[in-house]
Amino acid sequence: MRCPFCGQSDTQVKDSRPTEENAAIRRRRFCPGCGSRFTTFERVQLRELTVVKKDGRKTVFDRDKVAKALQVALRKRPVEQDKIERVVNGLQRRLESLGETEVPSKVIGEMIMEALMEIDKVAYVRFASVYKNFREAKDFEDFVGSLDPIE
Repeated sequence: MRCPFCGQSDTQVKDSRPTEENAAIRRRRFCPGCGSRFTTFERVQLRELTVVKKDGRKTVFDRDKVAKALQVALRKRPVEQDKIERVVNGLQRRLESLGETEVPSKVIGEMIMEALMEIDKVAYVRFASVYKNFREAKDFEDFVGSLDPIE
């Protein structure tokens, strides 16, 4: 593994332990070149996923991008980081189990919205406002009015 600080390719693993309910391995690494320490994660990847954007462009699926979208929607909400990681893992597994190597971005967006609806309705509305491209207050009113009342 290449050191992210100095670029040396020979780093040493100092500690390994399972994380995320044994779905990943967390490795603490040390670079003898610059003395830096950093962490890497090793996860099982069933297949390489490609995201097909609305305009037809294709990009490689990036789980970190999904996690960042969830974190932005859930910012200052009472949801733990572990929960976000479990949602991202579950979403990736669902996408991989679809059996397709190319997945439309719309499918990913809908899956994220489903997950947020279960976790936190405020985050759900935040994400939907960007995902559905709300342009004025009336769009919010209509969307929020269509939701079930919060228990």
